[in-house]
Amino acid sequence: MTRIVLSTGNIVTGGPSIIRKPGITRSNLELTESLRSNFAAAQEDYADSPVDGSPVNVNGTQTNRTSRPDINAWTSTEGSVLYVPRIDWAAAGLQEDRAQYEITLKLFFLPTAPAEKRAEYIDEALRLVTKELRIEHVDLLIGSFPGLAFEGDCEWEADKINATMGNDEDEVATWSALESLYEQGKITRLGIAEFGTEKLQRFISQVKVRPAVDQINIKDCCNVPPPLIKLAKSEGIELLTHSDSMDILPSGTLRELLGQSARGAGVLADDENAQSGLKGDLIPQWVAKYTAFVSYRGVIENKGYFAGAELVPA
Repeated sequence: MTRIVLSTGNIVTGGPSIIRKPGITRSNLELTESLRSNFAAAQEDYADSPVDGSPVNVNGTQTNRTSRPDINAWTSTEGSVLYVPRIDWAAAGLQEDRAQYEITLKLFFLPTAPAEKRAEYIDEALRLVTKELRIEHVDLLIGSFPGLAFEGDCEWEADKINATMGNDEDEVATWSALESLYEQGKITRLGIAEFGTEKLQRFISQVKVRPAVDQINIKDCCNVPPPLIKLAKSEGIELLTHSDSMDILPSGTLRELLGQSARGAGVLADDENAQSGLKGDLIPQWVAKYTAFVSYRGVIENKGYFAGAELVPA
């Protein structure tokens, strides 16, 4: 099996300008387009790397190459992990003293990945983000669990439906891994996403470290449910709203990003009979969204994504 780590780099300075047309609410557009942009930039950097494909002239001799460079030129492999694209860690880091920043990491646990491996995903995502920013800890880590949402004709109905969503046992078990990192000082505050009144009440009764933040997306509802506001206030939990996608990296989207189409990166084979590209079933596991906010200037200096997946032989 091959693990794949995708990265966008800092999209504040190098990413594409995302122009959303009226009515378009796909908040995962930022992730997918930023990944495409970073793939294309890396391939352009290594455009002279030879591979089999269409004929071009090299020193007066016709040779076969494709419009894409060799995959080994613009990606890198460390052990069983393939980095797409390769990461220039020398260019990483923040511009100012660490104390000037508020670093937030939101970790999406994807429904296609097994819950029992989430501790591994947490460790990997945190390692990548701290290495990218050259920091020792993050100020806030928000865990986003699959199957949770606020959906309904009104906030009261959405809150009631939310109580039946997700898997309490898996969420508490995952939280235990986060609590361990909190106790080690690698995370200053912990948060959750899409927890309604009843679900939040059950959750805080089962964990050692209570969440400092509950982040909710109410675009498919109305307003923040009043019972949730009351509970959060009584428990000292900060309520925040967001517009992140509830389905941030589906399997089909990831395969399209890495496939052989005109907009794909050419990493994966189209089918088992293809002559080029990696073969197997691609399983998205997690997505990490990180931001470095310069507190005294009120600006985001660094923002990006990492995503993890596994390629399993078919």
